[in-house]
Amino acid sequence: MVLFLTRTYFPDGTNGKLECEGKLICKTIELPWRRNETKVSCIPEGKYFIRKRYSSKYKWHLEVMDVPNRKFILIHPAYNALKELQGCIAPVTQLSGPGLGLMSRNAFTKLKDIVYQALDAHESVELVVQ
Repeated sequence: MVLFLTRTYFPDGTNGKLECEGKLICKTIELPWRRNETKVSCIPEGKYFIRKRYSSKYKWHLEVMDVPNRKFILIHPAYNALKELQGCIAPVTQLSGPGLGLMSRNAFTKLKDIVYQALDAHESVELVVQ
């Protein structure tokens, strides 16, 4: 499975659309691009693999693997990139401004269900950020 994240960059945040096989799964919010600096920047454009991850804070969620000079880049619910993200990607149902979105938990559940189904079938899941 290949997911495509197409971004639009703003000074206060990065908005995106996440698609699979030409179909929109959800929108996304991220931090603005700040040269891949830890905890203040979105991740660089490129290709990454996604895996399942569990933590007590987020329960079952997704992790973006092998991001250069970064670790624990997660995909989890959030509504305000500047206040809630440290380099992670938050799925949202609707964008409400640069780095801002609505109904994130709904969008996250939809994305997680699609990705987990592929991973449970032993498919690799690749994220292409562009």
